[in-house]
Amino acid sequence: MRLSLRDLRAQVVAAPRLDVAAGECVAVMGASGSGKSRLLRAIVDLDPNEGQVGLDGRSRGTFAAPDWRHAVAYVPAESGWWDERVAPHFPDGRLSAAGLAALGLPAAAGQWLVARLSTGERQRLALLRALAREPKVLLLDEPTSGLDGEGTAKVEALLREELERGVSILMVTHDPAQADRLTQRRFRMEKGVLQEEPRHEAAAS
Repeated sequence: MRLSLRDLRAQVVAAPRLDVAAGECVAVMGASGSGKSRLLRAIVDLDPNEGQVGLDGRSRGTFAAPDWRHAVAYVPAESGWWDERVAPHFPDGRLSAAGLAALGLPAAAGQWLVARLSTGERQRLALLRALAREPKVLLLDEPTSGLDGEGTAKVEALLREELERGVSILMVTHDPAQADRLTQRRFRMEKGVLQEEPRHEAAAS
């Protein structure tokens, strides 16, 4: 499904126009504090915002809030956890053994205490938690910032599988090499305004 933004405005953020097609990954880059995370929060409607946000031509306003966040899954850099163990955060308390293995995590990870998770483990499990709900769109905020090269490669491989399934991904990243590997287009947040980078500049940077 296509995610579309038209004149989206939130605190210190303005996105005049953005479309992310099914199976497309688009990067949002820019300096720290420029508004990248606030953009994702506005799209998922966690912060007050104005403008038009839609999914495949259907306005966000026609969705109940839980249904919108089911279809458009937001994975922040630091996800919230409400139970002391991992498994209850997943539908029916079940984690995909294949998903865990793909991200280098053992099958027993569901029984781990959240308090004992490293930053990288939290990031990988938060991504799996979002994918377990089979979203149409993923909004990812620095999904590999706490991972080493091997962990990053595993996450990127899983994201490629999701793209092949037709999931749309809008990803905040500070890593130009990651943007080169995963994305077809890049946008840059400059002083709170989202602007698309010309293709030749994106390829050269």
